[in-house]
Order: sequence, then structure tokens, then C-alpha cells
Amino acid sequence: MLRIDDALRSDRVLKALTGLSLFEFIDLTARFEAVLAQQPSSTPASARQRQPGGGRKPRLATAEDKLFFILFYVKCYPTFYVAGVLFDVHRSQPQRWVQIWLPLLEQTLGEATALPNRTLEDVATFFERFPEAKNLFIDGQERPTQRPQDHTAQKALYSGKKNGTRVRI
Repeated sequence: MLRIDDALRSDRVLKALTGLSLFEFIDLTARFEAVLAQQPSSTPASARQRQPGGGRKPRLATAEDKLFFILFYVKCYPTFYVAGVLFDVHRSQPQRWVQIWLPLLEQTLGEATALPNRTLEDVATFFERFPEAKNLFIDGQERPTQRPQDHTAQKALYSGKKNGTRVRI
């Protein structure tokens, strides 16, 4: 089982498992905890079968533990079975954690303006964002398409390389 406390004691181990230094992790934990506190409880008070505090104790109780798990998942991308073994839970539990905490991590990084912009709409935007780039090569693949009935559309889609109508993706 992975011991989170041991990972938090060593900056090198923490970087290897989450991609963050100890200082960055502590700073992000405070922000993540604030976002986590804003989330409504998954079980409404009227539907509770036990008093608050009853039932089994959570495996990842603190915001620090939850943030560590989701950063570990994003960095290392283990299967849910492997994550279950590492965190000593059933393999279905990491899937639930990812569904709950990944949007919260994205929200936290968005508020911290640390979330990278991953979409580029056109080539001009690419060169604007990366001015040191001089050339751009786009690798594509031709895929077969249904043959259009219109002759001009057929000519536009015709691939002499494969002798058929294909779309370049």
C-alpha cells in the first residue's frame, strides 16, 4: 500500500508521484480544500441512515490525501485495479474518486490560472502562441468515405494514392 505521509516527506518522491514540489503541493492543497468545501454533500441529511460520523472511516480523509490521489492518478495514470491495490481499496473506488475529484482539480487549477489552454483553433493561433516555431508539420491520415454522387465532390475527395474517395484527417 502507498503511504502518502512518506511521499510528502520527500520532495523528490512527491515530484515523481505527483509532478509537484512540496511547496507547490501545499499551496495547491489550500486551494483544493476551499473548492472541496464548497461542494455539497453527496447524501442529503434526510436520506442518512446513520448519524454523521457513523459508518466506515474514509480511506482518504483529508483534502491533502484526496489531492495527492488525484494528482498521482493524472501523473501516473494507473488502471483502477492498480490504484485500488496501491490505496488499499476495491478497484471501483478509485473510479468514483476520479469522477468526483478530477473536475474539482480542474476547477482549482482554473481558479489558480494554472490550467493550460489545450485547444488551438487555427495555424495563426499556433504561431502566435509559439513565436519561436518556424515550421509546422501536420501529420494526417486518409480515411475511406462514402462516394459522393456529385461529380465535383467526387473529384475533391478523390485520392490518387489509394484509388478511391478518402478524407484527410
